[in-house]
Amino acid sequence: MGALLAVMTPLRLVNEAVLAVGRVIGVVAVAAMVVAILIQVFYRYALNNALPWPDEAARFCMLWMTGLMAPTAFRRGGFVSIDTLVRLLPKAVGALLSLLLLFMSLLVLIVAVRIGWSEVTGFAGRFATASLYLPTDMSFENWFRVPRSWMMASLLVGVVLLISVNVELILRALVRMMGGEDHLPPVSLEEQVGAE
Repeated sequence: MGALLAVMTPLRLVNEAVLAVGRVIGVVAVAAMVVAILIQVFYRYALNNALPWPDEAARFCMLWMTGLMAPTAFRRGGFVSIDTLVRLLPKAVGALLSLLLLFMSLLVLIVAVRIGWSEVTGFAGRFATASLYLPTDMSFENWFRVPRSWMMASLLVGVVLLISVNVELILRALVRMMGGEDHLPPVSLEEQVGAE
């Protein structure tokens, strides 16, 4: 169990730090998405002149918010789950089933990394967005279209972060199965409430 804790502790600390930064960026992305949508609503309905960029900017922010916030939700047990069967089973069998499901999730996420990588580096990633432009210098005279690969990178980043969280959850499950639950700091909402 000591070896598992020795591997899990640095991973847990890295996850906590990276996910904290991801949450801040995710909140900024949500705020930017709301601002872009409000701008579009104002221009479309008040001025009767819809802008081309707010829809794509909102989608860009939404994808990045999802990619950066999903790992936190997964780590804290915030995803929708049906755990009735796990709760009805004896504790050891339920823990084994949960561990099996975490390993299955890991396999799916590994496949998703390949998909995310191909979206970023493949044929579709070579195109530019339809209406998102960024300035190339501080004079704001020259602009370039944002590559679609920047948008699709949200999938790749999100999945890599989910894998890191999944590995931590697997290690936590193994430590729990070995009776070392008192050595684990809480991460899920249920664990935090139970620890108080």
